[in-house]
Amino acid sequence: MTSLSPQQTLKEVFGFDDFRGGQQAVVSSVLDGHSTAAIFATGAGKSLCYQLPALHLPHLILVVSPLLALMQDQLAFLARHGVAAASIDSTQDRDTTRDVMERAKSGELKILMVSVERLKNERFRHFLRQVPISLLVIDEAHCLSEWGHNFRPDYLKLPDYQRDFAIPQVLLLTATATAAVIADMREKFAIAPENVITTGFYRANLALLVAPAMENRQQQLIDWLKPQMPPGNEAPTIIYVTLQQTAEQVASALAAQGIAAQAYHAGLDSARRDEIQRQFMSGESPCIVATIAFGMGIDKANIRNVVHFDLPKSIENYSQEIGRAGRDGLPSTCLTIAGRDGLRVLENFVYGDTPEYAGILRLLEEISSAGQAPDRQWEVLLNTLSRDINIRLLPLKTLLVRLEMHGIIAPRFAFLAEYRLRYHVEPTALVGRFEGERAAFVRLLIDNIAIARTWGTVDFERLHQAGQTQRIDASRARVITALEYFQDKGWLTLEGKRMTDVYDICQPRFSVEALASQLYNECLNREQIEIERLGSMLALFESDTCLTRRLAEHFGDNTFSNNTFESPSLPEQGRCGHCSVCYGHPVRLPDTPPQSALLDNDFIRYATPFIQRHTEQLGLPPNAQRLAHFLCGLTMPIFTPLKARSINGFAVFEQRSYPEVREWVAGYLER
Repeated sequence: MTSLSPQQTLKEVFGFDDFRGGQQAVVSSVLDGHSTAAIFATGAGKSLCYQLPALHLPHLILVVSPLLALMQDQLAFLARHGVAAASIDSTQDRDTTRDVMERAKSGELKILMVSVERLKNERFRHFLRQVPISLLVIDEAHCLSEWGHNFRPDYLKLPDYQRDFAIPQVLLLTATATAAVIADMREKFAIAPENVITTGFYRANLALLVAPAMENRQQQLIDWLKPQMPPGNEAPTIIYVTLQQTAEQVASALAAQGIAAQAYHAGLDSARRDEIQRQFMSGESPCIVATIAFGMGIDKANIRNVVHFDLPKSIENYSQEIGRAGRDGLPSTCLTIAGRDGLRVLENFVYGDTPEYAGILRLLEEISSAGQAPDRQWEVLLNTLSRDINIRLLPLKTLLVRLEMHGIIAPRFAFLAEYRLRYHVEPTALVGRFEGERAAFVRLLIDNIAIARTWGTVDFERLHQAGQTQRIDASRARVITALEYFQDKGWLTLEGKRMTDVYDICQPRFSVEALASQLYNECLNREQIEIERLGSMLALFESDTCLTRRLAEHFGDNTFSNNTFESPSLPEQGRCGHCSVCYGHPVRLPDTPPQSALLDNDFIRYATPFIQRHTEQLGLPPNAQRLAHFLCGLTMPIFTPLKARSINGFAVFEQRSYPEVREWVAGYLER
């Protein structure tokens, strides 16, 4: 702990003369021992709200962050300012992870950053119980609310973890929390109303423009952007699109017009993405055309334009993405080229996450069956289960968390189902390093792990049986402990794969059908919420009232109605003066052109090939939901073994409404 005052720490450690916005209020609340929520606009300095208290609180600060890129940026900042901080993540080797844990145990480390998934690891939870923790920080805290736009099921367990690790207080950080989300966060962590600090969402330097999409949207973008891109003095610009192929197409069209643009999306390998991001951050590349894979953790102060070539996924996503513009305080433009043509794709993404009722039923039948075993334990390989019951991974994880909250299952631990090893020393030489029963145990390992060329696979059942014969403890736990010790000594390399989660079945007798119906209805309710979220976004862009005001009020910021702007530049109460509506250009988005009716010939041409392959390989025809997924190009685990993408008809109705296609398919199948 430092003897400096918070104000002195701000100046001497971090080099800032004054706190910004609500930073001082948050820091004071945390240092006074209160659980606190900080709802700050993107780029308003949320991270300092835990970085500074870390130097004043007695024990470790545990930060849960959703993205590795966010962690690395924060760690680099802390390293520059001499604050002892580290992360534990999946990219590290065992030695690095062990070193971080030892630094945390010794009290040297002030801040430890992890993903929420790390907390599922039983060994890691055991480690945390040995380390006193002053504060749990949850970044992107809206993820823990089902009313939030980016709900992540594992976040729901964070209140339990706080109790489990006896952490006295929490700090929730987010840039996008509506009144419902704030209420949800407060309830889950017992945060008093006075300890919710909101900075407001109004930024006087951002012009919010909406333009109706023209027939040639690419040319519309080029005509708007090209005057801002004179060689050598280009305006740094991010252009957001929905699909990877659109990113490539738009970047190529811009490049053909002499605008140096690069596509950025999840389909590129990580090295290429890192290079593109580095070039953009350094100014070498002025324009990025990106899916939403780009932007989290980006802190480039001089971004002059954020353009939405396609509709954003929600008002919350829109707010986050435009928040990356103009962090240097200079005038910046946020342009949305809005049309209803992309709405169907976004809606279909929502429908694509709703699992089949039959899949939920199979999941519950498997749990019920495991509950009849004497130990009432259920071992799960998530990827295998996802494929077997045909539920995508994220919806499956959500269902498992819901089942935890219903008290049906409880996570015990996770283990790697398969191990293989490669020796770095002569195996027989290992025996000589031990004596007595330990030497016999090592000999048993060497004799029963067959090496094929250089690698050998560990057969735990064979080792256990050999141990029983020789009256040697060769249990799985002892074998893994020994092999990890050998790896630590540098005597061999050990690799594990096929992560297996083990759950206790807490309620072995439940009504499978009744619970399946309840869970399916919850999924449908979630689907409806997301569809309504898209409708709210369209309503924002078609607003007759100030866009900036509408956006602020969506997040509960009443700055406009209270007329408490810090900026003296506002022309009148309730108007920002720098959006499309205030400029006198409210927008009416044209309806999408009517599409031709779906005909019997369309079904025969596009649906029949998939029905035939599905029936041949699985022994039964697909249901209406599965067939509609195929025709709309929405992936399902079952599509991989069926090689559905290669079948004529896949995604042929990508631009049509999923409910329309499903209803048409169901009607045809019922004939």
